[in-house]
Amino acid sequence: MNVLGIDEITYGADDLPLCKRFFTDWGMKLAQESADTLVFESLNGCRVIVRDRSAADLPPAIEDGPTLREVVWGVADQASLQQINGKIQGLPGYVNQRDGGRVGCTDPNGLAVRFQVTRKHEVDLECAQMNTWSNKPRRNQRSKIYDHAEPIEVGHVVFFVKDVKACEAFYAENFGFVASDRYPGRGAFLRCAPEGGHHDLFLLQTPEGRAGLNHVAFAVRDIHEVFGGGMNMSRLGWETQLGPGRHPISSAYFWYFRNPAGGLIEYYTDEDHLDAEWEPREFEPGPTVFAEWAIEGGIDGQTRRQRNADAPSGKFLTEKPKS
Repeated sequence: MNVLGIDEITYGADDLPLCKRFFTDWGMKLAQESADTLVFESLNGCRVIVRDRSAADLPPAIEDGPTLREVVWGVADQASLQQINGKIQGLPGYVNQRDGGRVGCTDPNGLAVRFQVTRKHEVDLECAQMNTWSNKPRRNQRSKIYDHAEPIEVGHVVFFVKDVKACEAFYAENFGFVASDRYPGRGAFLRCAPEGGHHDLFLLQTPEGRAGLNHVAFAVRDIHEVFGGGMNMSRLGWETQLGPGRHPISSAYFWYFRNPAGGLIEYYTDEDHLDAEWEPREFEPGPTVFAEWAIEGGIDGQTRRQRNADAPSGKFLTEKPKS
């Protein structure tokens, strides 16, 4: 189907001035603004739209309160878009918008899903090179220290779903999504093409079987930008939910914050890159499966230590306080 990734997401929120400050601090560029709409762009042109959740033309919400209302996936070309259009015309919530430039339907979880020819563009970015025991590409050069993050794109979205099997089948059969890993009967990590990052979409069925947003994840250059972006958000007063840390399933480093537009929001980097030879694995959910390690409450952006830990008092860590 030539689905390339997430092109655009739309939130329905209550406090647009707060959301404007949040996403600006997050590192997004404010591209458009009106009384009831904010449009942000990442480095590669991926869009994050925040609208007043009472707007009559927003798709229905899958849960109460601020949340994600629409996900737009980018495809490679017009032929791919027409192929998808032919697949979904009989599905619930079918729409053909912008003179055929955007088509969509409603997934089994009640979410508005849309497709368009991608508007994202390639970006050439300098990223950290990691020196390992057997490979040392970084010579006579220090790794960068970031004072804030500039997200490259929305890399994946995660939803609580009522029926994980029905949702996985919907994305696989209609759009060619591929399973990377699973929690049997509980969760499905899906990528939108045989080759790509570990997941573009994660579907998690909760015991109570409710629909909702878990988080939206933004890809950044490297682990140093995860740290720099997270500490900047901490300095600016935003609340960490968990992180930094590392996911064993995807190998990615993460840092989660609470998002006034709905759900959680994540900086992440260094996820596994898979191809058609990958065989999906099955895991039982648990704390050590979710995180190899993680810092509860985050790192204080001022002290650069775990939150509520004492700040260092000397020039060197070996210095002892004078009695």
